[in-house]
Amino acid sequence: MANAASGMAVHDECKLKFMELKTKRAHRFIVYKIEEKQKQVIVEKVGEPAQGYEDFTASLPENECRYAVYDFDFMTPENVPKSRIFFIAWSPDTSRVRNKMIYASSKDRFKRELDGIQIELQATDSSEMDLDVIKSRAN
Repeated sequence: MANAASGMAVHDECKLKFMELKTKRAHRFIVYKIEEKQKQVIVEKVGEPAQGYEDFTASLPENECRYAVYDFDFMTPENVPKSRIFFIAWSPDTSRVRNKMIYASSKDRFKRELDGIQIELQATDSSEMDLDVIKSRAN
């Protein structure tokens, strides 16, 4: 189903992998890419449950936009293990204007396809999605 605003469809695998992350905790993170020629959002990379936040941030391209989902585990001040599912809209300042516009116009519809996102983060450089930022938003 194409998005009227941007014309982007969402590949079924995007929702399938997200459900695996959410319900089975089969993945630590998922990086999504808009395939302009096919006019759809696809899964670019999936992180194993054992991978950490550094593996996740290293999988984001330096000069191109991406959508990503990260399953963040943490301990509450009462020592209760919890997790939060973050949706990160990665839009580096160095990416092309057209690239930024396509991702910006498709974001809300794509995010609605992923039922269960708890926290959204918009990042234009790595400092905006630093682990400290993630930790502060998780609580």
